[in-house]
Amino acid sequence: VQLQASGGGLVTAGDSLRLSCTAPERSFSRNVMGWFRQAPGKEREFVAAITWTGSTANVAEFAKERFTVSRVNARNTLYLQMNSLKPEDTAVYYCAVKGPQYSSSAYRGAYEYKYWGQGTLVTVSS
Repeated sequence: VQLQASGGGLVTAGDSLRLSCTAPERSFSRNVMGWFRQAPGKEREFVAAITWTGSTANVAEFAKERFTVSRVNARNTLYLQMNSLKPEDTAVYYCAVKGPQYSSSAYRGAYEYKYWGQGTLVTVSS
């Protein structure tokens, strides 16, 4: 399954970016979608997840005041609006499709996501 993430780039602290992720309809449909990120030398971490109906399933503490996850099902597209970016937000951001099983991690566990995009790099300079 091919997920395509885009929208990353080099920005200055305080700027905004909107990431996008498209997926095939058969994998996008009816599934929870998530965003994760991985900074250099660090483990992949959860950012946000959204249900099929567009409700935010969970958001990481660092993202609660600055990031918004959304989706447009008719376009099979997932978004992550990131505002007030900080240098510590520098990472490769990945979108993912969660498997259909019940979540035991409040959607935060990467192991629960079955399909992943290739990632888009976000670099925030100070």
